[in-house]
Amino acid sequence: MTIVHHIVLAVLTFRRPTDIRAILPVLAREAAEVADTGVEVRVQVVDNDPDGSAEAAVGELARQLDVRVDYVVERTPGISAARNRALAAAADDDVLIFIDDDERPEPGWLTALLETWRTTGAEAVVGPVTSTFEVVPDAWTEAGGFFVRRRLATGTEVAVAATNNLLLRLDFVREHGLRFDLDFGITGGDDTMFTRELVRAGGRIVWCAEAMVVDVVPAARVTHRWVMLRAFSSGNSWSATSAKLARTPAERLIAFCSSTASGTARVALGCLRVAAGIVLRSLRHRARGARTIARGLGMVSGAFGYGYQEYRRG
Repeated sequence: MTIVHHIVLAVLTFRRPTDIRAILPVLAREAAEVADTGVEVRVQVVDNDPDGSAEAAVGELARQLDVRVDYVVERTPGISAARNRALAAAADDDVLIFIDDDERPEPGWLTALLETWRTTGAEAVVGPVTSTFEVVPDAWTEAGGFFVRRRLATGTEVAVAATNNLLLRLDFVREHGLRFDLDFGITGGDDTMFTRELVRAGGRIVWCAEAMVVDVVPAARVTHRWVMLRAFSSGNSWSATSAKLARTPAERLIAFCSSTASGTARVALGCLRVAAGIVLRSLRHRARGARTIARGLGMVSGAFGYGYQEYRRG
């Protein structure tokens, strides 16, 4: 007897109806490609806007697309609450795949994720993200590599992952009671915390190089201020999650010392690289040095308990 796996594609959104209109047809295309492979696919939209601003767009497309599209509103503000709502809405599913509303999967994305999951038996599979821009980044931003993400070979195990292109095996998630920590709902880093907890519980996260998604970067994010704050936030959330994962006073002390030392070293090395860039007239060294400084400052501030509220609403 053929075993049918129930797959849910989870899209979180907040006041981005245009992005919802763009991504849902692409997810329907991907679902159609795996229709005869022993899976049933549906799409779950979680709207974190209490006013339900995406409802009209989702309802219109749901009637047109050849895939089941469900819609719920999560009124608790914060990305962690929305991600937990997606987990709750997948209570009867086997696999949940997170993707951001401002991303567009490349053809074959879903097929590749599912194939890697089946062949490796991993508890999570993560794929690469590349960026496309509304406006061309300036030379400093390009030189700093602020939008360059990691690239690994398929099957490579990783210790942490973001949820912008992530498959989760839900029986493992349920067995270990994994949830997104609400303490990180406004600061971000809850996906870092979640995947680090998954690995600590014995789960494996493997890379799938073929499961590519394209991140559509708006003009507001291609600024020096935004990319520097994002680097700061990355370091900040790493230190915060390291502290939260510590179970004993000794582990907390080790986490504090490690984050402080690593962050301080990054600041020092970043300053040296900026200085070298000035002397050598190298834009690359100046930009990458600035990025290293920002991440280091984020790590040190996180070690001392400061949480940068990246997702704070006005």
